[in-house]
Amino acid sequence: MASEAKARIKINRLLEKAGWRFFDDENGTANVTLETGTKITQKQVDAFGEDFEASHHGFLDFLLLDEKGFPFIVLEAKKEEKSPLDGKEQARTYARSQNMRFIILSNGNLHYFWDLERGSPEVITEFPTCSSIKHRQAFKPNPKKLADETVGSDYIAISQNPTFQKDPRWLDVKERDAFVADQGLRILRDYQIESVQHLQASAAEGNDRFLFEMATGTGKTLVSAAVIKLFLKTGNAKRVLFLVDRLELEDQAYKNFVRYLKNDFITVIYKENRSDWRKAEIVVTTVQSLTFDNKYMRLFSPTDFDLIISDEAHRSINGNSRAVFEYFVGYKLGLTATPKDYLKHIDPDALSQRDPRAWERRQLLDTYKTFGCESGEPTYRFSLIEGVKGGYLINPIVADARTDITTQLLSEKGYAVMVENDEGEEEEQVFFQTQFERKFFSEKTNQIICKTFLRHALRDPISGEVGKSIVFCVSQKHASKITQILNQFADALFPGKYNSDFAVQITSNIPDAQQYAVNFSNNNLKGHTRFLDAYKTSKTRVCVTVGMMTTGYDCQDILNLAMVRPIFSPTDFIQIKGRGTRTFTFSYTQKVNGRQQETQIKKEHFKLFDFFANCEYFEEKFDYDEVIKLPIESSPPTGDGTPRSIADELSVYHVDPIKTFEVTVVGPEGMRIDRELFEAFSKPLKEDKDIADAVTNEQWEKAIQILRERYENKPEEFVTLEKLMRAEQMDRRLTWKEVLQRAFGLIEGFKSKDALLDEEFDKFVAIHKPDNKYVLLIKNYLKAYITDEEIRKIVGSGEFAQLATNPKLPLADYKALNGWREVVPAYVKDYVAINTYLQ
Repeated sequence: MASEAKARIKINRLLEKAGWRFFDDENGTANVTLETGTKITQKQVDAFGEDFEASHHGFLDFLLLDEKGFPFIVLEAKKEEKSPLDGKEQARTYARSQNMRFIILSNGNLHYFWDLERGSPEVITEFPTCSSIKHRQAFKPNPKKLADETVGSDYIAISQNPTFQKDPRWLDVKERDAFVADQGLRILRDYQIESVQHLQASAAEGNDRFLFEMATGTGKTLVSAAVIKLFLKTGNAKRVLFLVDRLELEDQAYKNFVRYLKNDFITVIYKENRSDWRKAEIVVTTVQSLTFDNKYMRLFSPTDFDLIISDEAHRSINGNSRAVFEYFVGYKLGLTATPKDYLKHIDPDALSQRDPRAWERRQLLDTYKTFGCESGEPTYRFSLIEGVKGGYLINPIVADARTDITTQLLSEKGYAVMVENDEGEEEEQVFFQTQFERKFFSEKTNQIICKTFLRHALRDPISGEVGKSIVFCVSQKHASKITQILNQFADALFPGKYNSDFAVQITSNIPDAQQYAVNFSNNNLKGHTRFLDAYKTSKTRVCVTVGMMTTGYDCQDILNLAMVRPIFSPTDFIQIKGRGTRTFTFSYTQKVNGRQQETQIKKEHFKLFDFFANCEYFEEKFDYDEVIKLPIESSPPTGDGTPRSIADELSVYHVDPIKTFEVTVVGPEGMRIDRELFEAFSKPLKEDKDIADAVTNEQWEKAIQILRERYENKPEEFVTLEKLMRAEQMDRRLTWKEVLQRAFGLIEGFKSKDALLDEEFDKFVAIHKPDNKYVLLIKNYLKAYITDEEIRKIVGSGEFAQLATNPKLPLADYKALNGWREVVPAYVKDYVAINTYLQ
């Protein structure tokens, strides 16, 4: 097929997908015409491919009309081999002659959206809808107005209460602090004001991407609220998208924005307002809710939002999530707590497969590039050190505690460990020491770690019991084991005080885990302390988790953190450390001689237990405050100091070997491989309340676990993934998550391999924005590299002569890729799950 025809077909499809009409139909009159203003006939549509550049400009312009039939957007369509940007100046001249503000430039594979009032053309992967452009038309960017807006300490407080400065309690300096606290007013600190002012200065210089690098606990959400108000108030945005990477942060951000800005702007959570989110100025959502099945391409148009803010930027825009972020055109702000100082001596072009942290380092570098900070200098930086100096944050006491196992493994070339990701799913990180997991889960090692933690943990300054703590484990099973050991030790040390509530596991497989985390922060998890009457602190002293309590969890009275696992990510390291940096004042009121007496003690430090030399790795030569020599005995002391034995084996972590051995008996019911299999299998899933609740709350690991336990391979149907794949005639592998998504109507059907590959290419373009001359070459290379193991081996080994006989990737095409030869494999390694494309 000629390149003209290919481009025409693709452009037509994109127009129709976005709701544009070539002909009158039940949805309305045609709103796509030729540049002359005449309607397009079927004959002309059929002939586009043969005479694609037949206008007097040397290219064919489509006019897209608004709902009143007035010229709205000019679409310049080019042949595949030509760059969409070739005729942009002519397109601009023509658009201005018709008093049009918007231009789309496309050759079928590469597309640009150009707002003539805002800046240069921006890459898009879908065409904007008419309603989205109408929204955009009301958006009148004015960088000067944005830069000139005065942002003072009362910028948010005025939105909360416009007349607060007239209140007598505010005017009375002695009453002011109490008044601010009672009213919940948010007064911006000096560094928070400075961050917004740096953004204003950057915008005045013509920049539209910004990055704030601010330590955990410095109030990035409050700063975000100030930035949002700044853009909305000055007309530089009509609607804002706030992206987070965790479900609990979604609700937290929503509540904060309502608390700060409800008098001026409407905030909604997208999933709770799917039908009327357009009425809001601020839309909050998780990246994960948009990425599966690339829903963001169907739910939103590229021009729906004018300001996109990414919370914890290199978490919420890493992997394929970056494509979500790049999908939208508009101003973009990233927030991160991970400083570039953790990128010491990094060569991003020579990443070693033996270094498991290399991937995240590249993500950090990409984060700076994504936000226009290629030099590594963010728009604004406020470090932990600055926060401590200003009295806003607290530094840790680092306790370096290494077991014999730790020392041995750290001295070797590497080791392997199963680590849970953010969704609670286990994935293997290979570190070339396969004995690590077995040794790490040994009874002796875990008892030594728990004992060391209890002996050296900071105590609550009021009650004297172990201070509130969070322990970070390798996996949910490991968390379960550590929780049980801590509770056994606590029962021996403090008889009758806790009754197995001393430590509580908070992981995604535990019912009500999120509420447990909230209760711990509110000091009522499992009730209140039994050490001191009327003292408000949690009975539970230790939360044992994997990843749920890292990002954005706010519990100011934390006194101990324990990394009972190697940390592979500088992001996670910073986040874990940040859980303890917040200031706090412990207070207790009691009657003394008939009078109320209040005791207040400020939190001066928190202790960071490091059992795997994480601090040494990230800080290089760290000045440890405390080096702990671990004991070798395995029995905890009792309350009077005498030893007390603990059972060597804990049944909760006993692995039943029978569970690892699967036998499938194929009977008459199991041979029903037809189109009804999926519907029959889906019915009980949808009626299962536990699964439905887990899916509603996006607890995918929990939902999958229930599905497999209750329904997979049961005698009624003997359903397996393989059977579902055959029944659906799939040309690739399915996942149980996809099965659940479809069963509950979250996706319409399972996509074919080709459809997924096309979407993968669109994401690559959104992220890397290649020049047109490489687009078709990259598309073929990307698809071939993902689907052909032989090609991956050839590229990996450097034996490129073998491509001379490979029809999928000719040697000449491979050579013509130039620098993209290395970019595509790196992209696939970092972002693509190749198993998805296997049969």
